[in-house]
Amino acid sequence: MAILELANISKHFGAIQAVNDVSFSLEAGEVVGLMGDNGAGKSTLVKMIAGNFPPSEGTMRMDGQPLSLHRPVDARRHGIEIVHQDLALCNNLTAAANVFLGREVHRWFGPLRVLDYARMYKRAGEIFAELKSETRPRDLIKSMSGGQRQAVAIARTRLSDAKVVLMDEPTAAISVRQVAEVLNLIRRLRDQGVTVVLISHRMPDVFDVADRVIVLRRGRMVADRRIAESSPEEVTGLITGAIERV
Repeated sequence: MAILELANISKHFGAIQAVNDVSFSLEAGEVVGLMGDNGAGKSTLVKMIAGNFPPSEGTMRMDGQPLSLHRPVDARRHGIEIVHQDLALCNNLTAAANVFLGREVHRWFGPLRVLDYARMYKRAGEIFAELKSETRPRDLIKSMSGGQRQAVAIARTRLSDAKVVLMDEPTAAISVRQVAEVLNLIRRLRDQGVTVVLISHRMPDVFDVADRVIVLRRGRMVADRRIAESSPEEVTGLITGAIERV
């Protein structure tokens, strides 16, 4: 059974049709690349899956059950997490504090409730170890590399035991070494049974780590291909319109 299914999903903003009749399914423990030119509808589609706004038409199902999302917290409750391109991290806080941001652990001293830093540091360290990341819970975000920051953002999704993780351009504007680190983090998520949707313009990254690639053009899905059955040249043709559909 597919973990997440989209059927005939469309989204319009007034006269603007951002996404038009898109259908696909996601299996547990796979990485799916989502590609397309600027304005192809990738961000709008991902925001619907993340609960930022509902589709104008179409339905979504998760684990075979109807899925209705009105807010991001609804998506999180169903095991859908998003790692934004800007990562949404607080530079003045530690890695552990960012992992638990908005979901802090507390303990009581009589009538007083205080943050339980020991438990948060311990759990964050366990998650970083699971991801085989060198990031340390007590390090400040402002002192970290791009790859380490991605590890913190990904660790946040593991805190809630996410089933589907949406990653928006995770390898943009970082070094080659850090790109390799982020791709390894994605593989580890897949190995743990998490489904990853990788939104990216970087063709080598998608072909390196993804199992399938979905291509959007002008709001429509023009391809859903196994990576082993496609090529960078074919995907480029689909993105630009040189190839109509496969």
